[in-house]
Amino acid sequence: MSSLAPAVSVVVPMHNEEGNAGALVREIAAALAGQAFEIVAVNDASKDGTLAELQAVKAEVAQLRIVSHRNNAGQSRAVRTGFMMARAPVVCTLDGDGQNPPADLPALIAQLTRDGAPGALAMVGGERVGRQDSAWKKFASRVGNGIRKRLLNDEAKDTGCGIKAMRREAYLALPYFDHQHRFLPALMKREGYIVEFHPVSHRPRTAGTSKYTNIGRLFASISDIMGVMWLNSRSRQTGGWEES
Repeated sequence: MSSLAPAVSVVVPMHNEEGNAGALVREIAAALAGQAFEIVAVNDASKDGTLAELQAVKAEVAQLRIVSHRNNAGQSRAVRTGFMMARAPVVCTLDGDGQNPPADLPALIAQLTRDGAPGALAMVGGERVGRQDSAWKKFASRVGNGIRKRLLNDEAKDTGCGIKAMRREAYLALPYFDHQHRFLPALMKREGYIVEFHPVSHRPRTAGTSKYTNIGRLFASISDIMGVMWLNSRSRQTGGWEES
C-alpha cells in the first residue's frame, strides 16, 4: 500500500459475504482506476469464508485494507470503524452484498467535489432506480421511508441505499448510535450540513442472504426515529463561527 494518503476511501461493511467479497473489491478497484483511492473492508466478525476471500483478493488489489471486528457489532458500527480507519477526506460507502454497483461511485464523488459546490455540502446519497428486491421488501421500504421523511424532514427518498459519498470530517461530527447508517441525511442536516442525492442503479444479490427482516427493521426504525426526533429537538445552530 502506498504511503501517500489517498483522495478517496471506500468503506465496505461485510458480515458473512462469502461469494460477494472478492468480486466486489475487484469491481471497486476497476471503477476507481486512475484515482488515488483505498478500500477499507470491515469484516464484522463473519463466520463464513469472507475474511479468507478478502485476504486472497488483497494480492490482486494493493489498495485493499482489511479490518476485522472481534465481535459482531452491526452495520453502523462497521461503517464507523471504516471511517475511523479511512485516510482520505472523501469517504464512500456501499453495502457488502454487491447490490450497489461500484460503477456509480465516480458520479457521486464528482457531485460532492465539483467546482462551485456549496461549502456546506457534506454528503451525496444514492437513490436506487429499478430496485431489485422483492415486492414486499420494496413496499415495506416505501412505507418506512415515507414515515421517516415526514417525521424527520430529511428530504431523503431512500435512506436504505448503501452507496454514498461523504466528507469524512462531517461524518465523524455526527452522534453515533446503532442503526445510525439509516439516518445519515437527517443527522447531517442536524449539524448544519447540506445533503444532495443522485440516482444509482441496483442489482439482485447473487450470494449469501439478507441480514435484515422487514419486521425487525420496522421495530428498530420506530425507536430510532423517535431517538433522532429527540436529537433534532435538542439541536441549536451557531450560524458558523470566526476566530479572532
